[in-house]
Amino acid sequence: MKLEKVLTFTEKEEELATLLTDVGLKRNVAKVLVYLANTNEATSRDIERGTDLRQPEVSIAMRTLSEKEWIENRESKAESKGRPVKIYCLSKPIKDIVDTIESDKKEEIENQLKLIQKVREIVSA
Repeated sequence: MKLEKVLTFTEKEEELATLLTDVGLKRNVAKVLVYLANTNEATSRDIERGTDLRQPEVSIAMRTLSEKEWIENRESKAESKGRPVKIYCLSKPIKDIVDTIESDKKEEIENQLKLIQKVREIVSA
C-alpha cells in the first residue's frame, strides 16, 4: 500500500475560502482556489481529498477557474496503464487573482449605482 500525504485546510485557509465565497465566488470554486494557492501543483484527486469535495464538484470548479484563466494544467503519464493524469496549478499568483476579483466587484458596483441613478431620474421626472 502506498502512503500519501494529503494537504488539508487550516483554520486560516477555511476563513479565506469563506471570505471568497462572501464576495461572490461559489463555495467549491473558492475552496479549490485556496487549495491551489497553497500548493505548487495538484491532481484533481489531490484536490478532491484536500478540499473534501467530490469529483464532479472539483470538475465544475476547475471549469470555472479555467474559464477565468486562473489555472493551468498539464498531463502526466499515469503510474499504470490508463489515462494520463492532469496536474493543475494557478496561472498567476493568488494576489493577482484577488486584484482581479476586486476590479470586477468595483465595476459591478459602479454599474449598479448607474442603474440606481437612472431609477432616481425616472422617479423624479
